[in-house]
Amino acid sequence: MGERSEVWADALGELVALESPSGDLEAIGRCGDLVAELASRWVPGVRVARPTPEGVPGLSLTLEGDPSVGVLLLGHLDTVWGVGAFPGGLLREGQRVRGPGVFDMKGGVIVGLAALAAVSEHGPTPARLTLLCTGDEEVGSTASRPMIEKAARESAAVLVLEPPAEGALKVGRKGVGTYRLRVHGRAAHAGLEPELGVNAVAELARLVDEVGGLGDPELGTTVTPTVFRGGGRVNVVPELAELEVDVRFATSAEAARVDRGLRQLRPRHPQAALELDGAPNRPPLETTASADLFAVAREVGSWLGLPPIQAVTVGGGSDGNFTAALGIRTLDGLGVVGGGAHAPGEWADLGSIPERAALVAGCLWQMSAPRRSR
Repeated sequence: MGERSEVWADALGELVALESPSGDLEAIGRCGDLVAELASRWVPGVRVARPTPEGVPGLSLTLEGDPSVGVLLLGHLDTVWGVGAFPGGLLREGQRVRGPGVFDMKGGVIVGLAALAAVSEHGPTPARLTLLCTGDEEVGSTASRPMIEKAARESAAVLVLEPPAEGALKVGRKGVGTYRLRVHGRAAHAGLEPELGVNAVAELARLVDEVGGLGDPELGTTVTPTVFRGGGRVNVVPELAELEVDVRFATSAEAARVDRGLRQLRPRHPQAALELDGAPNRPPLETTASADLFAVAREVGSWLGLPPIQAVTVGGGSDGNFTAALGIRTLDGLGVVGGGAHAPGEWADLGSIPERAALVAGCLWQMSAPRRSR
């Protein structure tokens, strides 16, 4: 196991060194090339496909088996880091490695590959297993979403290789909505005749508290004004102001309530006009979608002698939100242990790769048990 662990660590280092910011299609494609090459070496019989929805490079790796018990592993190749933006680049200190996207989520891609390799080593694949890596998760999966949903509909369950939360699996994720409020006023000279203007900044500022007030902490709903823009010159009554809003919700009912509330907002000045763009763009991953799979993971972890597997619900979304919304059983947070996602200290624990790979491989086998012994 020690020798294999070093192979996995070296592969993760290679993958992280291929920086792949969202939107850099060539860089993401190079990452896909490397993962496909690793799969051909580690996973005998794997079928490789290179989908490019709307030109965004992706990668699909499939081990054929009983399609009625298909399981989808989800990962992504893009990161939030621009090329050269990560301070210090790739750095390894013992079992800790630091670099752009090492935790979110290139470490998870390596875990998925290692799990497929482990399953393939133990005879015929019990189910059709697919590892799907997309190239635009960090920017909303706009191009990849139809491909993800199609693959999910052809599967009995989905395991998401996003990183865990301090080792805990993610059994719930909030849904996400993004909105832009735009107030149109009328420009005028701020010193000579301000009364002829309609101040868009003032009108929008009056709505900020109303926007934030749509949140409901007891239900896990947050409505956060994040970016405010307005005006252009200090001596001109501003004719335009914009507010961007981040919305997080634990249930679809809360998403609908907040959406209605935002659409009912009105400026106070009768000659100001309010324009609203946006909508919920990721449904929530509700805990009902993950309960069965979490029980499987806890059972597998016990067999493996791992510490008791823990569960957590988090605010950030993933592609697992889409699959859960389709009614497909979905469990998230099966990637590499580490921390600091999207931050300069992003790191991964290399020692966790064997354990997480064994956990994922064990889940894949156990989830096919109804066809074997259960």
